[in-house]
Amino acid sequence: MISERLQRFLDDHPVKFRTELHPSTADAMRTAEVTHVPGREFAKSVIFKTHGKVGMAVLPATDHVHLLELGRALGSDDISLASEDELRNAFPDCDVGAMPPFGNLYGMETFVSEHLREDDTITFNAGSHDEVMQMTYQDYERLVRPHVVHF
Repeated sequence: MISERLQRFLDDHPVKFRTELHPSTADAMRTAEVTHVPGREFAKSVIFKTHGKVGMAVLPATDHVHLLELGRALGSDDISLASEDELRNAFPDCDVGAMPPFGNLYGMETFVSEHLREDDTITFNAGSHDEVMQMTYQDYERLVRPHVVHF
């Protein structure tokens, strides 16, 4: 099921998108596989903490977050991954690990990998482990206004 916040946001900001139900999966690469989306084109959301604030890194399912590199890009040497409890608190309408890449809806800055800009579309978990959403990258960028960084 699509996260409630994301659904309300899209209702208020009409944009073309499609959703697809699929068998529940444990991680972004498996989701990309079952939805027949190349892993380089499937976006996963990773939540981090730096200087007491929570942020969202959005990167291809094939990539790993290198915290030191992300910290350098953000000008911080104090960076760590958020805990599962922090994820539950920050995303009450989402399954843990299936957060949509819309940090702006959850009061956090969003940092997107430059690699995701290379494709016309972006596909991502919509708040659950059994449904994905796809829209144009241009619409995603217009709605979220993420910081584009290399990490």
